[in-house]
Amino acid sequence: MELILAVVIAVVVAVAVTGGLVISGRKKKQLPPAEPPSTAPTITAPPAEPHVGDEAEAPREETRRTVEEVGLPETETAEATAEPEAPVVTEPEAPAAPAVEVPEPTAGRLVRLRARLSRSQNSLGKGLLTLLSREHLDEDTWEEIEETLLTADVGVAPTQELVERLRDRVKVLGTRTPEELRGLLREELVALLGPDLDRAVKTESPEDVPGVVMVVGVNGTGKTTTTGKLARVLVADGKSVVLGAADTFRAAAADQLQTWGDRVGARTVRGPEGGDPASIAYDAVKEGIAEKADVVLIDTAGRLHTKTGLMDELGKVKRVVEKHGPLDEVLLVLDATTGQNGLIQARVFAEVVAITGIVLTKLDGTAKGGIVIAVQRELGVPVKLIGLGEGPDDLAPFEPGAFVDALIGDPS
Repeated sequence: MELILAVVIAVVVAVAVTGGLVISGRKKKQLPPAEPPSTAPTITAPPAEPHVGDEAEAPREETRRTVEEVGLPETETAEATAEPEAPVVTEPEAPAAPAVEVPEPTAGRLVRLRARLSRSQNSLGKGLLTLLSREHLDEDTWEEIEETLLTADVGVAPTQELVERLRDRVKVLGTRTPEELRGLLREELVALLGPDLDRAVKTESPEDVPGVVMVVGVNGTGKTTTTGKLARVLVADGKSVVLGAADTFRAAAADQLQTWGDRVGARTVRGPEGGDPASIAYDAVKEGIAEKADVVLIDTAGRLHTKTGLMDELGKVKRVVEKHGPLDEVLLVLDATTGQNGLIQARVFAEVVAITGIVLTKLDGTAKGGIVIAVQRELGVPVKLIGLGEGPDDLAPFEPGAFVDALIGDPS
């Protein structure tokens, strides 16, 4: 019995030992001991720079694995690895062509601007009427009348002529009401201005070429501005115009003239600064003929320069232009405020080029309206245009009657 019990115990012990080994072996095979995790993150090396024709962007899956392994936020890596967008290049817009203006018609310009011109009456018109209205016109009064006329730049000879005529007519008139005196003074002033003179600007050539107008005068009188304003006058009257920027010795003169031309659609022919004025004038007339323009306006230099005298240069310009055809008009621009100095300038220019008309600028607000009479007497040519302000359409044809009415006041 004891022997059987010992055998059973031995069998049970043997079975238990064998089963433990089997279980232990399975556990070691299924669960191998894991290596402790490394504390250093695994960083994928950046891809090599692509060669020509290779894809520069890594596959998205590889990029995602790199993100997970490194532990960086996906958004940061996406920004770092995303290919930069090409900058958007915007073509600059071409500057818009300046709008061509429609100038104001010339008819009635002087009448519209009479209010400005009437500022001149304080010393001339009103002064004369006040003196003539005195009860007794003695010698002292007539001397004051003469001084008033001279101060207004009427000139010595015209002043003496006007005073003598006023003396005679006042004696015949007898009684002198304000209306009678005004009518008397108006008649005599209009007579001095030469109402029968031809004041039309000649812009039509007798030959089959454009009319050619040359504008002369010293710098500072408004010569280039007058040329531009005259272009507006001609365009307003329905004529096509070509401008010649022959004042090459004053900085920005050509730019200034071209700006005037662009505003009314007139072409400007110009050359390099300091270039030959005669050559530019010649090219301007040639261009006018090619374009079948109605008028060519030539702005000339107005100061002395280093190579040759101003007057010699003007004479050369005139001769070169006349190779194409006759020079139809030579306008002398004078500043009305310069008085007798303007007359000296007029004499010098008249010796070189045959002046055919006068343009008086800066006449608005001046107390020297008598310069109109003096310069006509000096040169024997009419004042054809007057500048009454800074506006682009403030150049007006000269009308003796309207001018005198502005000086002495129009009762109507």
